[in-house]
Amino acid sequence: MTETDPRIDPVDVDAYHRLERELFGEDALTGTAHVSRTWANSPGLMKAQRPLQKYLLGQSPLPARDRELAILRVAWLGRCEYAFGQHVRMGGAAGLTPEEIERVPQGPTADGWTEFQSILLRAVDELHANGRLTDPTWTALAETYDEAQLLDLVAVIGRYWTVAAMLNTVNVQPEPGLPTFPTTA
Repeated sequence: MTETDPRIDPVDVDAYHRLERELFGEDALTGTAHVSRTWANSPGLMKAQRPLQKYLLGQSPLPARDRELAILRVAWLGRCEYAFGQHVRMGGAAGLTPEEIERVPQGPTADGWTEFQSILLRAVDELHANGRLTDPTWTALAETYDEAQLLDLVAVIGRYWTVAAMLNTVNVQPEPGLPTFPTTA
């Protein structure tokens, strides 16, 4: 096994679709991403994590654009190219520009961010480094976000730290054509 070989192979596509139908019925997805098929090696975990994922990506009051910017920074800090690539696509769909995505590795002090984007990226950096937000960062976020959004931001950052750690540890391989880290990073 090499450093890039999966430690746990994704289940095959047909088995994944059967498991999806068994666990989620009409809510089954039709995707074949390696990340989902790798989660399927632990059906209980797959089933348990799905509602949180569904909430954070589709029902949270956190603006999708902000969520995706935070996730990209988490993926960068965690050196998780797979998650970064997936969320390059999702970030673009949420309205992030290619220039913003290319700037994520430079962090919150890079030229070009709005004041709030810098605060948002600083929040990711603080949670990554210290496991908590400083009072000035919390206060700055609270000028824009309500309590539900504040909680959801911390949950998104924590969730994607976990996803990045899992993907990196298990060596989940990218699908062909998945975007990679910016070349300017």
